[in-house]
Amino acid sequence: MKIAQFKTSRSGGSGGQHVNKVSSKVELIINIREAPFLNDVEKALIEQRLANRIDQEGSLHIVSQEDRSQLLNKEHCLVKAVALLKSALHVAKVRKPTKTPKSAKRKRLAGKQNQAEKKENRKKPQWEH
Repeated sequence: MKIAQFKTSRSGGSGGQHVNKVSSKVELIINIREAPFLNDVEKALIEQRLANRIDQEGSLHIVSQEDRSQLLNKEHCLVKAVALLKSALHVAKVRKPTKTPKSAKRKRLAGKQNQAEKKENRKKPQWEH
């Protein structure tokens, strides 16, 4: 099988007389297992993260039928494929746990104290007889 191929078919939905004659729906099939531009780690990562989109042969299926134009739908498929592969291969940075600086704690407590004094000053004074 080829690494990537386009399949076209008739698109569903409204349109008119012309829509029944043209094959504007496009399906892009990329064989992930045979792709020379991916190493084994990347292939495993893609197969794990996109398991619901990959079939038994290891092919990724991407469908586009938004436009009436086959060419535009092919472009949509390519854009979707790039975005999918990018998101599947993205590795999140590991967060380094840090302590809150003492100056930040002091500043927060000072702000709270300032707010408390402001509210205390709004109260009517208590007169003792």
